[in-house]
Amino acid sequence: MDTGLLQKLIDSEGISGKEMEVRKVLEKEIRKYVDEIEVDKIGNLIAHKKGRGNSVMLAAHMDEVGLVVSEIGEKENDGKVRLHTIGGIEPLALIGQKVMIENKVVGVITTHEMSHGIYVEEIPTLENLFVDTGLTKKELLKKGVDVGSYVSFAECNYCTLGKSDIVVGKAIDNRVGCYMLLELAKRLKNSKEDIYYVFTVQEEIGLYGAKISAYHLSPDWAVVIDVTDANKKTVKVGNGPYITIKDADMLGNRCINNWLKDIAKKNSINLQYSVSDVGTTDAQSIAFSKEGIPTSVVGVAVRNLHTSFGIADLKDIKDGIKLIEILLKKPPKKCIV
Repeated sequence: MDTGLLQKLIDSEGISGKEMEVRKVLEKEIRKYVDEIEVDKIGNLIAHKKGRGNSVMLAAHMDEVGLVVSEIGEKENDGKVRLHTIGGIEPLALIGQKVMIENKVVGVITTHEMSHGIYVEEIPTLENLFVDTGLTKKELLKKGVDVGSYVSFAECNYCTLGKSDIVVGKAIDNRVGCYMLLELAKRLKNSKEDIYYVFTVQEEIGLYGAKISAYHLSPDWAVVIDVTDANKKTVKVGNGPYITIKDADMLGNRCINNWLKDIAKKNSINLQYSVSDVGTTDAQSIAFSKEGIPTSVVGVAVRNLHTSFGIADLKDIKDGIKLIEILLKKPPKKCIV
């Protein structure tokens, strides 16, 4: 497993709406495995390996959650940078984080109480947080920091925990899926199947990239590769990849899920089933595009999702790749629910 490439993807910047850096890495890596590459009007990266038979769309979103400057202190000597989130982030996970504003200015997220050494008596909300850069408003403006500037996590690089299989980093959601897509393109380079590898934008704020790419490509069926929150009931880190049975907005296609269950059983792959009433993925946009596209999700569980230190297991990633690879080497001809 190329952990160096996984690290490169996780450490690359790509907040929703500003995915250029990570897309550049992905485009360079996948070019050698496909016949055509396109970047559409909204920024999706679409790589096509031409083949025969039904067309298959494999999709993973390349954007990550982040922050944007919503306000800078009104007084010249007040450089407090207020924030809005891009994607769902728990405010408590932000406190004490070192951040970078537009790759120009370093700051630390804090609160009034913490800044002044006062005990915090109430749980802070996003409105209570600000970035302390040590600069005044006038100095920030001179450096090009203003309302609308993007704020990303700093010094949250890829690393391992107690054992080498447990990896940590920002943007685990969904650079893990992007890595899996690249590895599949490599392994299926000589496949005769017609496959679109799609790295989508703006999943974290509305599944927009998937909606547009699915409408454009109109594949016969699709598999989305993503991650989900680890929980005690159904999906745990280290227990294998999962397939989506149900999330907040869609049902995983029963036909595709049955294919995957059969493959997992025959190849001794431990498969988990995700049943949730919280959150959704690009699969929702793809499934309901045009006349409808049979779609399901394969992914891995992550602890600390949507924080600067997500936790995943490399074994889950490896088995997820293996599961989809076997499916695509000889995919069934029809998908009927």
